[in-house]
Amino acid sequence: MSPSDGTLTIAGDGGRHIRARPSPSAALWREIKRWLYFFHRWTGIALCLLFAIWFVSGVVMMYVPFPSFRAPERIATSPSIDWQQVKVGPQTALAELKQARFPTEMRLGMTGGEPVYRFVTEDGRRAVSATSGKEIAAVDPVRAKAIATALVHAPVQSLSSVDHDQWVVTGAYKKMAPFWRVRMDDAAGTDLYIAQKTGEVVQNTTAHERFWNWLGAVPHWIYFTALRVHQEPWRQTMLWTSGIGMLGAVAGIWIGLLRVRLSKRYKSGSVSPYRGWMKWHHVIGLVGGLFLTTWVFSGWLSISPWGGFRDGGGGVAERYRDDQPGFAATDLSMLGRAARDAHEISFTYLGGRPVMVELGGAADKRLLDGASAQPITAPSDEIAALAQRAVPAGRLVAVRRLDHYDRYWYGTGDPRSDARPLPVLRLIFDDPAQTWLHIDPATGGLVGQMGSGSRTYRWLFAALHSFDLPWLLLVRPLRDGLMWLFSAAGLAISVTGIVIGWRRLKPRRRPHARARAG
Repeated sequence: MSPSDGTLTIAGDGGRHIRARPSPSAALWREIKRWLYFFHRWTGIALCLLFAIWFVSGVVMMYVPFPSFRAPERIATSPSIDWQQVKVGPQTALAELKQARFPTEMRLGMTGGEPVYRFVTEDGRRAVSATSGKEIAAVDPVRAKAIATALVHAPVQSLSSVDHDQWVVTGAYKKMAPFWRVRMDDAAGTDLYIAQKTGEVVQNTTAHERFWNWLGAVPHWIYFTALRVHQEPWRQTMLWTSGIGMLGAVAGIWIGLLRVRLSKRYKSGSVSPYRGWMKWHHVIGLVGGLFLTTWVFSGWLSISPWGGFRDGGGGVAERYRDDQPGFAATDLSMLGRAARDAHEISFTYLGGRPVMVELGGAADKRLLDGASAQPITAPSDEIAALAQRAVPAGRLVAVRRLDHYDRYWYGTGDPRSDARPLPVLRLIFDDPAQTWLHIDPATGGLVGQMGSGSRTYRWLFAALHSFDLPWLLLVRPLRDGLMWLFSAAGLAISVTGIVIGWRRLKPRRRPHARARAG
């Protein structure tokens, strides 16, 4: 019997050998291997270049993330509120919108030298002047330039109107469009994006960020404007390219294991039957193939195939706040004294009680009563009662205070990301979703919600894709070194695949043609 294909050779009359048909199982295995090789070969030819781009751009993204203008940066760059200009209380400003429900977000801060209330409502983002009490319905170019100059402290170089571009391309920005794109005449080459309706600064980029993102996030996420403005086609593109690539990588590992010989080596003495680029592809693939596969798999999960890891139990935040229509009649004079250095005031509810959170300034963050503006605290027993009301399907089984980051509540060190505060209270429930609530004890605010799905996603995406492991986050050079090492292995697998694929596609010259050429 031939060991390679399962056929049986029988000596017949006259010394002739009769080759019997292989067994059904051997024939099936041979057909599986044939398709395995075919699938790996052609997925590699189609996607190896994209894989190489993913590895290089992923390393860039470790140091230059996609631009954003989130709350920590907004508060840090805002001036203190000029209370002498604040003539209108939050209840009056909210009434100007004629909203039946309390907004998802309500805050007061300075914009271009003017105090402005900003709201996120079911109808979108809206703004009301804290001086006149009138809704801001449009911002002209002159006002946009004044807002930009006040924020960056530099003259304006140019201004243009845009609905979207490379840096305001997602669906979230679509709801806020159109924008004034203001190029500043500063050393950083800053671009600000100001909503033409409300005057809110929603994005900022620098020349440094724009350059490196063309080598980082844009190719990594296939974030080219022409595709990214269409959410579902972009999502399907990402799902199918990464999904097929992942299966091709699994096929490659399988083939690599079938062909490797560690004990009984090939005649050449090598563990691989291949030579040249094929040998490099085989050996490096065996060493780094597992990382490549898990990396593509975790990236594929980030696009939420089949809905992703959903926790269920919606409405927790709404029940915890227990929002009421309108807001309290706030004592503005007391608020101005209590929060005289504040950069921003956030208005919300805590168990049906109107409260304010002072942000920035000397206090960093402080909880104030919504009516009297007096500093208040949120006792742990009150927080536990509110949390239990927010998760009616389960029982509160544990309350833990975290003074240090752990496996599920941690920071990555990205200066532009929303920071996770410490200390924080973790309230654990035994509901079907296995809900954990994270509460900031300084404000009583709900700052995080995790179920079993989110905790699973934390390991299958964050741990596999970004190496966000507690001990690696404490030693950034070690984490970066491992990312560089495995990315280099993935890049080597991809580059060798590109060469092999090119040689496969390149037309071969016939021997007699080479002879004539000689």
